[in-house]
Amino acid sequence: MAPQDRILVIGPTGAIGRHVIWASVKAGNPTYALVRKNSVTIEKPKLITAANPETKEELIDNFKSLGVILLEGDISDHNSLVKALKQVDIVICTTGRLLILDQVKIIAAIKEAGNIKRFFPSEFGLDVDRHEAVDPVREVFVEKAGIRRVVEAEGIPYTYLCCHAFTGYFLRNLAQLDATVPPRDKVIILGDGNVKGAYITEADVGTFTVLAANDPRTLNKAVHIRLPANYLTANEIMALWEKKIGKTLEKTYVPEEQVLKDIKESGFPHNYLLALYHSQQLKGDAVYEIDPAKDAEAHELYPDVKFTTVDEYLNQFV
Repeated sequence: MAPQDRILVIGPTGAIGRHVIWASVKAGNPTYALVRKNSVTIEKPKLITAANPETKEELIDNFKSLGVILLEGDISDHNSLVKALKQVDIVICTTGRLLILDQVKIIAAIKEAGNIKRFFPSEFGLDVDRHEAVDPVREVFVEKAGIRRVVEAEGIPYTYLCCHAFTGYFLRNLAQLDATVPPRDKVIILGDGNVKGAYITEADVGTFTVLAANDPRTLNKAVHIRLPANYLTANEIMALWEKKIGKTLEKTYVPEEQVLKDIKESGFPHNYLLALYHSQQLKGDAVYEIDPAKDAEAHELYPDVKFTTVDEYLNQFV
């Protein structure tokens, strides 16, 4: 059996990075994490904290216990980054929206290192080349698409991960602002609630990412994670939740013009979350046809993977 590629995760303590680390270790890949000597803690919305309760310190201790190799470095420190890259084969970047454009520094380091077999830029959401998102989300998607173009222009081998809606952002509160658990009385639904969205747990994102990293079929392609059991409308999700709690929710349907008004008049994080919800639940940005020449569906590549369904995910809140 050929040795597994060495995987480096940049942004290992983030909402997705931790799960990629754990999936990589589980898959048997030699796993590396790039950590900053003097990291800065950024205050996160309570919804994100609720979905990802581990602190950076706890995660680092956990990584060490799992045998993850910690490499000291920083995206902005070219020499330390090149030094780290020369020790690995695959680079998976999971940094957040504030560092998207800084990935040009990773690309420059990859070019100098000269040994990287595959680069996964920080995507992990809707397909940034297929969307009708509005600001502030649109601006982030434009930045991500720009990084794609730089990767392609530089001839760096890549895989893009389009995993759509994290359950921690969309399901643990049923897309209700200021909530961290599903409501049991009233619920707000954007649009008519009949637009399909694609949902996935952060842990399953990690699993599919590492599968793709170890798969030659995904080289220079975008992998789309739209699992049939989790490809649901808001109304279908509400019906699942109502069945679990044995109660009918009072539903308020909000037209698009009001949603757009609320986005413009809200501050962060409300405007960002609303724009994400608008993109998937109103514009249907998870509904599209793929091009087999440059795209692949995860459930077709890996039909035997056991993933968490929306139905199963909601059980924890009953």
